[in-house]
Amino acid sequence: MNKLSAFILINEKSQADYYLSLFAGYQQFGSLYFLSNKTELNLDKPIPIDFITSTNTLKKISGVADSKYILLITKPIKVDITNQSLERFISVAENTSAGIVYSDFYETDDKTILHSLIEYQHGSLRDDFDFGTVQLFDARIFKSSIGLLRDDFKFAGLYSLRLIISRKRSVIRIPEFLYSSESFDKRTSGVKQFDYVDPKNRAVQIEMEEAVTEHLRSISAYIKPDQKIIDYNETEFNYTASIIIPVKNREKTIADALNSAVNQKTDFPFNIIVVDNHSSDRTTEIIKSFSEQHQNIIHLIPERNDLLIGGCWNLAINNINCGKYSVQLDSDDMYKDESTLHKIIDKFRNENCAMVIGSYILTDFALNEIPPGLIDHREWTDENGTNNALRINGLGAPRAFYTPLLRKIGIPNVSYGEDYFLGITISREYKIGRIYEPIYICRRWEGNSDSELDIEKLNRNNFYKDKLRTIELLARINYNKDKIK
Repeated sequence: MNKLSAFILINEKSQADYYLSLFAGYQQFGSLYFLSNKTELNLDKPIPIDFITSTNTLKKISGVADSKYILLITKPIKVDITNQSLERFISVAENTSAGIVYSDFYETDDKTILHSLIEYQHGSLRDDFDFGTVQLFDARIFKSSIGLLRDDFKFAGLYSLRLIISRKRSVIRIPEFLYSSESFDKRTSGVKQFDYVDPKNRAVQIEMEEAVTEHLRSISAYIKPDQKIIDYNETEFNYTASIIIPVKNREKTIADALNSAVNQKTDFPFNIIVVDNHSSDRTTEIIKSFSEQHQNIIHLIPERNDLLIGGCWNLAINNINCGKYSVQLDSDDMYKDESTLHKIIDKFRNENCAMVIGSYILTDFALNEIPPGLIDHREWTDENGTNNALRINGLGAPRAFYTPLLRKIGIPNVSYGEDYFLGITISREYKIGRIYEPIYICRRWEGNSDSELDIEKLNRNNFYKDKLRTIELLARINYNKDKIK
């Protein structure tokens, strides 16, 4: 049997010619196939497809693959990979019995960038996990897994196949730069992160949710929709709600945030706890001025110098003046109008939930709405939100919590992912309430911590969230075992 069959997505005849020239004489190849939805290209060994991600396409690949391994190039761009690199892919696959092998690569455009990837783990459930452009599959495992794949997937076929294979074999990253690839998506990280909540991608998201739910069921990590409700009468508080604002060096935006907080109209007492994390610009001065005018503003400056956003939240919620409900307001965002806080607390009162998540409008710094506009996370449902939460990258904003439970759980001292940790942890056992109308304004500007991340920071963030998912998966498996006992 030949070692390798290659299946390459293309949309131009020149790309086919390039690969025919590149792979000429490579010893590993048995067959080279081109995947395209353009019949006019007059290709040699074409495989007409609908989507590279569909079950239909994957079945076609499975049907003609006649080698020990399947090489899949998933983007219609030029990849430069040497004979030696292919041998490395195959050698790792043979030595590890991996189901899927991928590697770091060079990204080549105006300049060459080292594009490192991250390790695959049990919690790598994001459908946008970055495998690069080249993946090597064990053909036998590929073919047997196709038999477990739903026939009707258009968008989630490749994702579901990966999840199925990961249940059988390891998914191995080679931390070496084994090929060069053109950039496929040049948008910044701050723009890409909203793809999964863009209404135009709704059909894609539905399929992805169905795929991950099947996977969670198969590994006993699926959570049934019978979450607990909260008894709010167990603890007395002087304030019904506290608006929590961690801040450091936000002199351009903190006044807007504070104005939106103090202008809230409620029928209950509330305060505003601002954790000023040793700002070195005019932020401290601005907060002090507001606190002198408004008695319900509590200005905290941590004694410690090692607190990140999560640590600042812990300081706020454990303060003696914290209210029964702790409500998020980021220092560069604003509440949409004076009724936001009241709507959040009404949701707690009406549904006895442990956490409430709202919807927000995305704007630029000048508050002009920018695409995709309203972010309402309608992918969340009471029936399956807690399971789908392990696939997506965020749950929405603003977020609010029942303070006694939040104190019990604790918040990781990090500046990324602490909110996601709380969402997936709380939803394992408790009901989360949703508000689908816009109650919050999220500003996107160059000052955002995630507006334009380099590869190293993006990888660090993604790895951390995947690790949170890995831990939560194990927690849910144990939780389900305990419920059976």
